[in-house]
Amino acid sequence: MPRVKRGVNARHRHKKLLKMTKGHRATKHSLYRRAHESMLKSLSYAYAHRRERKGDMRKLWIARIGAAARLEGLTYGLFIHGLTKAGVTVNRKILADLAVSDKAAFSEFLQLAKSNL
Repeated sequence: MPRVKRGVNARHRHKKLLKMTKGHRATKHSLYRRAHESMLKSLSYAYAHRRERKGDMRKLWIARIGAAARLEGLTYGLFIHGLTKAGVTVNRKILADLAVSDKAAFSEFLQLAKSNL
């Protein structure tokens, strides 16, 4: 079995990892062992927070819809309840976008919800 020299491969692997941890504080971007720990932690945070972001966006949409509905004298809950009774199946992302960009269309939804309460 021939001898395998691993210096080049290890250097490439280490440099790749140190490049990933660029911007981390203290020795977490310069020492391989600390950088490896930091990289594992940061990747796990990134994975978890990608899922968390979905809930954050939903909260933002609900806040925008609620604020726009309150201008017309309806609470968020009553507005959604009225739309549900009317059989309207528009998701919160679209409603929030309408509340911000197209107030006329959003007010039509509000009138529809009011009439079905």
